[in-house]
Amino acid sequence: MSLTSIAVPAKATSLDRSIFRAAITVGATGIVVKLVAMLKEVGVAYAFGRSDAMDAFLAAALIPGLLVNLISESMNQALVPTLVRVREQEGRERAQQLLSSSMLWMCLLLAAASAVMALCAHGFFPLIASHFPPAKLDLAIRLFYGLLPVVLLTGIATNCTAVLNTLERFALPALAPAVISISVFFGALFFAGRFGIWALVYATLAGSLVHAGLVVGMMEAGGYRFHLRWFGRTEATREVAGQYGPVLLSCVVASGGLLVDQSMAAMLPSGSVSALVYASRFVSVVLTLLAGAVSTAIVPYLSRMIALRDWAACGLTLRTWVRITALVSIPITAVLICASRPLIRAAFQHGQFGPRDTTVVASVLAMYAIQIPLFATSRVYYRFLVVMRRTDLILYCGVLNLGLDIVLNLVLMRWLGVAGIALATSLWTASTLFYLWFWSKRLLKRALTAEAGA
Repeated sequence: MSLTSIAVPAKATSLDRSIFRAAITVGATGIVVKLVAMLKEVGVAYAFGRSDAMDAFLAAALIPGLLVNLISESMNQALVPTLVRVREQEGRERAQQLLSSSMLWMCLLLAAASAVMALCAHGFFPLIASHFPPAKLDLAIRLFYGLLPVVLLTGIATNCTAVLNTLERFALPALAPAVISISVFFGALFFAGRFGIWALVYATLAGSLVHAGLVVGMMEAGGYRFHLRWFGRTEATREVAGQYGPVLLSCVVASGGLLVDQSMAAMLPSGSVSALVYASRFVSVVLTLLAGAVSTAIVPYLSRMIALRDWAACGLTLRTWVRITALVSIPITAVLICASRPLIRAAFQHGQFGPRDTTVVASVLAMYAIQIPLFATSRVYYRFLVVMRRTDLILYCGVLNLGLDIVLNLVLMRWLGVAGIALATSLWTASTLFYLWFWSKRLLKRALTAEAGA
């Protein structure tokens, strides 16, 4: 039975069509971006393989990526529902003031966090790369210093992209990150011989600068100015701040899981960190194209429905998109698991990347892929809880997952090596889905009951 043949109110059908169009737009542009990213990975694998230098670069890039996820992505999740509400109820100028204040604080936080991480690098790098020999550890720290400007540039870019999504502009913002992959690809192929692993650092910086400039220009063309200014404490800024704390802490906990995984991979034979990262690229493609597209598309519409207290439409939207996401993701997962070895061989087995590397990375990919339908469907519930401003529940879920991740890693890596770490990730994703489903259902039932009694 097709979606449009289900007997639902015309308003809900129109809404689902809007979300579908947005998801298709994000997914289609995401395919282009991921194809370019895969081309980048081929170039990087050809130039550096699973070398110590590549391990050092990946360890160095971990912290800048985590800072962006912690600070900027947390701000986006806290800001977007309030920004939509203010724009709908108080007008565009008040929304601009909220955006300017929030973006100023985000940039200050990113700069401060980068400075703190720079000062503490010699303290925490031996922890996250505990089995790196001294020369490899020193290289990772130096590469980390070189990558730090990416934190502010990428933070600004992600914030502008989230704002553009609230204006139902999805395609060009989703395409913009491809410039980073293009820059890294050419840097690896043409400058690796001259600069070594530093070619990836220079290329990442150049691509990130262009990416930020592109999305800032798009946001200003859409009617929001890139204006860092504090407009004082208002009800809206207090609401964003109140949601930001739990979201930030939950992202800290979630990022802790990534640190745990890579730190434990560093305890295994040389190249294990690279194997984990190379395998995750394929899974991230699917998650970005499916879970990312649906969750990105659904947020502006859920925000409007909740602002208007249209709980029946919320429930219908959740059920519809959980089912669609599951139906699409399960066969993709099966294909990815069955084709893991030929995929890795075709993509990476060139230059310094040999048959033994293919065997290791393919086993990791198969274990990682199990999480795809679990994660993809859970993101629909996750977005609902964030828009409902129940970020405290997200935090509790993250704490539970971190504990499960550590325990499962310790058990499974003894049996399966680095593939056990990937399997542990897939297993705790199942608990996440159940937790988010339970609370989404409970909160929606309360809202419907309150509305009926009003």
